[in-house]
Amino acid sequence: MSRTRRIPVPRGPVRPGAEARSALSPAVGAAITGGFWHARRTVNATVSIPQGPGLLESAGNLHDLRLVAGAAEGAFEGDYPFMDSDVYKWLEAAAWQLGQQSPAGAPGAGDSAALQKEVDRIVALVAAAQESDGYLNTWVQAGKGGARYADLRWGHELYCAGHLIQAAVAHHRSTGGTELLDVAVRFADQIDATFGPGKPLDGFDGHPEVETALVELYRETGERRYLDLAGWFVDRHGHGVLGGEAYCQDRVPLREQENVEGHAVRQLYLLAAAADLAAETGDAELRAACERLWSAMVATKTHITGGLGAHHHHEEFGDPYELPTERAYCETCAAVASVHYSWRMALLTGDARYGDLIERTLFNGFLAGVSLDGDRWLYVNPLQVRDGHTDTGGDQSARRTRWFRCACCPPNVMRLLAGLEHYIATGSATGLQLHQYATGRYTVDAAGTALSVSVNTAYPDHGTIAVTVEGIDGEGADGDAAAAARPWTLSLRIPQWCRDFSVTVAGQPPVHPAVEDGWLRVERAWAPGDEVVLDLRLDVRRTAADPRADAVRGCVAIERGPLVYCLEQADQDGGGLDDLVLDLSHPLTAAERPDLLGGVVTVRATGRRPAVRAATGSAWWPYREADNGAGAEAGEPVALTAVPYHAWANRRDGSMRVWIPTGQPAERPTG
Repeated sequence: MSRTRRIPVPRGPVRPGAEARSALSPAVGAAITGGFWHARRTVNATVSIPQGPGLLESAGNLHDLRLVAGAAEGAFEGDYPFMDSDVYKWLEAAAWQLGQQSPAGAPGAGDSAALQKEVDRIVALVAAAQESDGYLNTWVQAGKGGARYADLRWGHELYCAGHLIQAAVAHHRSTGGTELLDVAVRFADQIDATFGPGKPLDGFDGHPEVETALVELYRETGERRYLDLAGWFVDRHGHGVLGGEAYCQDRVPLREQENVEGHAVRQLYLLAAAADLAAETGDAELRAACERLWSAMVATKTHITGGLGAHHHHEEFGDPYELPTERAYCETCAAVASVHYSWRMALLTGDARYGDLIERTLFNGFLAGVSLDGDRWLYVNPLQVRDGHTDTGGDQSARRTRWFRCACCPPNVMRLLAGLEHYIATGSATGLQLHQYATGRYTVDAAGTALSVSVNTAYPDHGTIAVTVEGIDGEGADGDAAAAARPWTLSLRIPQWCRDFSVTVAGQPPVHPAVEDGWLRVERAWAPGDEVVLDLRLDVRRTAADPRADAVRGCVAIERGPLVYCLEQADQDGGGLDDLVLDLSHPLTAAERPDLLGGVVTVRATGRRPAVRAATGSAWWPYREADNGAGAEAGEPVALTAVPYHAWANRRDGSMRVWIPTGQPAERPTG
């Protein structure tokens, strides 16, 4: 019997066009249904996202929209010109949540009816605030920012527009509604009439974001003008238009950059847009720049947690190998932006290494940004908090905060968690690829054949990942029969940290197949019910940094699987952490603790508190004569307990550290 079937298109945040030069395409269906990430997303759905409107109300964001819509009186509330962006990021998070494939009322789904009502209310408010020509920015409309686009370096009008567009695309893809998309299109048209060759203004926003959004709007609407404008904005950076500073990506054109620089989030958002443009246009020079800058960033400017940003000043990257601990900035938004950039590079190139960084960032630098209970946040994510730390609070606090004056991070976390299922699997002409491991069901388009697999795993606490072929559904006449007979490749990413693994295929004895470029590829004519079981060995390991990273020379970090661990004062007997030394002669052992921090695997170690000798007559002076390589005097052994870094700062305040001194001579720099 002849039939024609239409495979759905991807619904996630990144959807390369039909003519894109991407190696991989996002899944057309995805649902995380259990395990680690399901638990974290349940908290996001039932706690974090529902509290958003109340927090946006108390911070003044919604008042400002009512003010310019003529529905409220008073003055503009808030300290920043980008207050609108927090509303749009929350709307994007809510839209992805409404689009979840799990049925309403299922565990982790949240109250979809109540959420839909809030989304409808706020979308109507945004539409009411828009001016007749499409312009929308409450800071300017309320008289705080002067004329339109008068301050491109700091005004954030296009940055806010970008987040509005991304929210609108999410809303349209998840719900089918056009109310917010209509607002976004009108604003995009106003921007397109204002900026570009032969247009009234030559410039770009000091905070990239609109570029990525315009590419996605092109993908959603098919309007080529948006893609062209995004490309023009990207290429105007680096020509001194905004003063020539690296801070706002204006020192050197992106195509000529050799390493990431300036404000970390701004750099990463710009690179995400460049990767999108390379995919849609086939621009080889732009692609090469994206690959070059990603490699340099990972090799010289990325913390072990995946965190990015060395300086509190200007929230910026530092020099190569400048990776401080207690002064590490590692803004939560930079972790989100890193995932966005790496995912686009994974789609563009098909390389597994981008999934490696996404995994490291998600489990560590990103997830630390939200508390286990979902209602407290970290803006910055240091790798050490010293004994006796005095915290003055505010956005740069090392203590969790209910909300921030600059509240960019919380809704950013919400939107990434709400759409996380879209970052798991991809399809290509050859088959299906799993980039991350989360219990759920994933369907991809493999050259006209819908391939579906289910994944069952307790990762990252345990390393067994079971993948079962659920369906092979071809298009056209006798499509299913033809598709079932055709071999295809299931590709599993073997994490960069993994040194030993085994795999069984359809019940056959374990084998150790070759890994090529980070992918384990299994090709066969699959049948529904066929199962692949991948066992990743989760040994506890000590990790040392490149010796050029001076801040952590002579130290090690503890890792297990994708998780980075830290010591917290709450777990250590006998005082603080600053004087502890890790005893390398004792083994590290893992222990499951279902009673601790919602259930974690801890690592037990042995340390010492050295009896440091003060120089004679100078007890008031924190320096002494060097030991000439003899090392510090060892004190009594101390039992240590390390917990996953993502779970720190969920108990009482205290010190914390990721990098632990060993008391051994440090390796000397080479090269």
